[in-house]
Amino acid sequence: MTTKIFLSALLLLTAIGASAQNKVMVAAHRGDWRNAPENSLLAFKNATAMGVDVVELDLAKTSDGVIVIMHDQTIDRTTNGKGKPSDFTFDEIRKFGLRNGLGRVTNNHIPTLKEVMLELKGKPVMVNLDKSWPYYNEAYAILQETGTLTQAIFKAEVTYAELKDKYPALISKITYMPIVNLDKPDAKQIITNYLKNMKPYAFELNFKQDTSSVLKDNKFITSKGAKVWLNSLWASLNAGHEDDLAVEQGNTKDSWDWLIAHGAMVLQTDRPKELLQYLKAKKLHN
Repeated sequence: MTTKIFLSALLLLTAIGASAQNKVMVAAHRGDWRNAPENSLLAFKNATAMGVDVVELDLAKTSDGVIVIMHDQTIDRTTNGKGKPSDFTFDEIRKFGLRNGLGRVTNNHIPTLKEVMLELKGKPVMVNLDKSWPYYNEAYAILQETGTLTQAIFKAEVTYAELKDKYPALISKITYMPIVNLDKPDAKQIITNYLKNMKPYAFELNFKQDTSSVLKDNKFITSKGAKVWLNSLWASLNAGHEDDLAVEQGNTKDSWDWLIAHGAMVLQTDRPKELLQYLKAKKLHN
């Protein structure tokens, strides 16, 4: 091989590697809740069909021990029922209808984690298990039963020591993502401790102020094989670099562009359709 051909091949491989490395994954917060009730089976199906890489959902438990999908501590806002999930058996809670974005009751019902995982099984999408900290053992059993363990991401805003103390037997068996508040003075130490002791899938980094040194340089995270997960959905999670700034004001420079420039490899969004279109136009998503 001549030097010229070798250099051309090297440049091509470098470009391909850089292109793959620069791809940004899209996580749909509570599914496609603008076109279906939040945390409904339909919302997750819609988001998956849309082409997102991750759907986020929230876990709760009924009085008879069934793990269901519900964000709030009560079902008041999202259904035509009232009370906590734990106030009802699964058969009882299943009778309520989920409300859509306008507050109208639909024919969609509160799904179980098992139903969601069976629906998404084998599809090119991960499932982000929010509010799952109290239910790791139950969730793990469901994932094992459905053969979907590799599709699920467990998460919590705890230190490595706390994770090890509560779930020592699961640490090596699950895909895990620490949630870290970058506004706290010990944020970088929390990240470093995780990297020393395990291989997290990613770090979900939240911040009300965008001055953290971790945002300026997070190669110490990515060099260990972990992803940087940033949230574009609420200003309180990203110092105002949010979805609506991009979608409603057309200002991607201070929203999605800013988050990507500060290391985002996964963006959790309330605007999955628009974010996918934006990333594809930038050649940052397939």
